[in-house]
Amino acid sequence: LQLTPRRWLNLQEYQSKKIMADHGVTVQRFFVADSANDALEAAQRLKAKEIVLKAQILAGGRGKGIFNSGLKGGVHLTKDPKTVEQLAKQMIGYNLSTKQTPKDGVTVKKVMVAEALDISRETYFAILMDRACNGPVMVGSPQGGVDIEEVAVTSPELIFKEEIDIFEGIKDRQALQMAKNLGFQGALQQQAADQIKKLYNLFLKIDATQVEVNPFGETPEGQVVCFDAKINFDDNAEFRQKEIFAMDDKSENEPIENEAAKYDLKYIGLDGNIACFVNGAGLAMATCDMISLNGGKPANFLDLGGGVKEAQVYQAFKLLAADPKVEAILVNIFGGIVNCAIIASGITKACQELELKVPLVVRLEG
Repeated sequence: LQLTPRRWLNLQEYQSKKIMADHGVTVQRFFVADSANDALEAAQRLKAKEIVLKAQILAGGRGKGIFNSGLKGGVHLTKDPKTVEQLAKQMIGYNLSTKQTPKDGVTVKKVMVAEALDISRETYFAILMDRACNGPVMVGSPQGGVDIEEVAVTSPELIFKEEIDIFEGIKDRQALQMAKNLGFQGALQQQAADQIKKLYNLFLKIDATQVEVNPFGETPEGQVVCFDAKINFDDNAEFRQKEIFAMDDKSENEPIENEAAKYDLKYIGLDGNIACFVNGAGLAMATCDMISLNGGKPANFLDLGGGVKEAQVYQAFKLLAADPKVEAILVNIFGGIVNCAIIASGITKACQELELKVPLVVRLEG
């Protein structure tokens, strides 16, 4: 079962780093290239002692991935700009397969050419919205560069949390205390605290639900740097974060997922043959489970949501009917958040106009 949800805004690494740099957060110097020649020019412009070349796809495990060009690894270090060009030729336009991609991999269209910095020490730092605290919480650990979940299990005493008052904002003493907890010393302590405050300001300004920096490290030259970051955004803030949401890279989505998004339908393709047409994420998941429990296999996860219109119902059926692996359609609608008459009208229109060829089972209740 290959389940790849695409509901939330997902940015490439270089896009996240640009947002951070624009907000005063210290990141490595970098350029983005979409051809081998551009990668060579970028490497020459950096004038760095060492260069790191990273394939840009929306999946983890790039360093251990394999290209269908034969190249091993989506992350490479070199001191020679010409090597950057040679490597880019084997990356751009080829598929990179990692533990988080589909079997055939994902086509790499861009590479990030960045200054490689030595890391003398790695820490972990994140800011996230926590329902239990009714606001943002800082989470840090002096043990960075590894899965924070693993640290939480094996060394829970190395996980530090600090609630931030959403009205008062982050205080200097809080940022400084977190810097101390992360093990920064001397002048680096204040530098780390300043970076933490800038990360919090970024967190608020861009309507993020999480900003995770791993590693949040220091260099031998005495600089605190955010070496890698994952930013999650609140989709409800799209109306005031138009520039950021315009960066959304949908090229790695399945075409049917992009088509569904046009009509505000939440669609995730699965590998079964029974299409699910449901309203509400919870009911949609329960319907998929019910199909599996009875020996079937769901072909998709399709959530109509509330307030659905007849036109959306029609378009949803059009998408499902066009999927060659669909051999039956199960409609499971709870009429608490939608009008069953609207759903019925949309289904009737779809059946009349699309000449449905597969069995259709409908449950409307409420």
